[in-house]
Amino acid sequence: MTVAAEHGGASRPEAGGEINPEKLLTPVLSAFWDQPEPWTLETYRRHEGYEGLRKALAMPPDDVIAYVKDSGLRGRGGAGFPTGMKWQFIPQGDGKPHYLVVNADESEPGTCKDIPLLFANPHSLIEGIVIACHAIRSHHAFIYLRGEVVPVLRRLHEAVREAYAAGYLGKNILGSGLDLDVIVHAGAGAYICGEETALLDSLEGRRGQPRLRPPFPAVAGLYACPTVVNNVESIASVPAIMNRGKDWFRSMGSEKSPGFTLYSLSGHVTNPGQYEAPLGVTLRQLLDMSGGMRRGHRLKFWTPGGSSTPMFTDEHLDVPLDYEGVGAAGSMLGTKALQCFDETTCVVRAVTRWTEFYAHESCGKCTPCREGTYWLVQLLRDIEAGKGVMDDLDKIDDIADNINGKSFCALGDGAASPIFSSLKYFREEYEQHITGKGCPFDPAKSTLWGDNDAHQGVNA
Repeated sequence: MTVAAEHGGASRPEAGGEINPEKLLTPVLSAFWDQPEPWTLETYRRHEGYEGLRKALAMPPDDVIAYVKDSGLRGRGGAGFPTGMKWQFIPQGDGKPHYLVVNADESEPGTCKDIPLLFANPHSLIEGIVIACHAIRSHHAFIYLRGEVVPVLRRLHEAVREAYAAGYLGKNILGSGLDLDVIVHAGAGAYICGEETALLDSLEGRRGQPRLRPPFPAVAGLYACPTVVNNVESIASVPAIMNRGKDWFRSMGSEKSPGFTLYSLSGHVTNPGQYEAPLGVTLRQLLDMSGGMRRGHRLKFWTPGGSSTPMFTDEHLDVPLDYEGVGAAGSMLGTKALQCFDETTCVVRAVTRWTEFYAHESCGKCTPCREGTYWLVQLLRDIEAGKGVMDDLDKIDDIADNINGKSFCALGDGAASPIFSSLKYFREEYEQHITGKGCPFDPAKSTLWGDNDAHQGVNA
């Protein structure tokens, strides 16, 4: 489900205020997802498609970088690094080829914004790529897509073909003198390739593993040349900024986190889906618009940015969902993947499943992550099954501490986050598994049919 309202700026959200979805939501990337064939070039052009590109090509490259920098656009892939500043790091006059790489390897549990965006509106990304390549003086761009999403891969290939045929890609784009080729590369399903340097290694044909930094990609990235690696949503947001103006963009969101973004609402909510709203909206406001938690149940815990971010509880419903607000509350905005769990969910079970994912996806390059995630899984499985002891709680906390900040890349940090936060807010639930010699929750009750009689007699 995608929630959309009328175009235009939105008033800054106020926590606890009365919600008017028509004013709060800011559909830009998702404005015409519900129209017939929104993925085609024809539909995109009807909605001012490629107008931002025309304006950008009329500007010197450095002015485009400065404009995006002044807009305050921050990376939408998780870290929130200023997009224009990242472009500015590319050295000029070095005589080397420059590359743009778009990270579309979306695969973290709960994160589901880039794939729907590419499926419904791929031309927003292509237009953003051309603008970015003009800015950083690049003639080659790569889209690294998660290979399992074959329908999106096919749709992206078709969109690139349409762009070439219309003169938006290829030689002398729109008479500007810019030559640009875009290559769509399908990955092989490795979560580690969402880390930018591992992605670059994979793109070069090697095993996807993080690189030692420095040098950073801006100096020595793809093929040891200056490279910008940006998230799909980051690049796709650029055309609207160029077309409608930086002041329009800054009229939304907060001072340090301006603009619109896609929030992915999933889990035990009445109407899950993509909600495009200004940065700084709260989960309470999004739940009010989405029909709230499923009928008869209450929010127990949730993630503000996917499974790799420290979890929140119902006491954090009014935390502004921007980079500063979430950070001040003790978590990270990440990819804005709002996974909501009600009181039927076992925290230990959820954290165990997430940790199993990170152990499976660890590339094994560094010892803390390779050995630590494996060890955590063994201990968590014992606790969930009622075979743990009280000392195990301090042990998993200690192991997570030895992974956090000490692994080669952020995968280890992501694996440690659910451990720390779940022990902080739900230590008694862990203890209940140990003293009760088993899980006190019926896993069937957290399913879609959990309110029916189907869960009767079902064991974990």
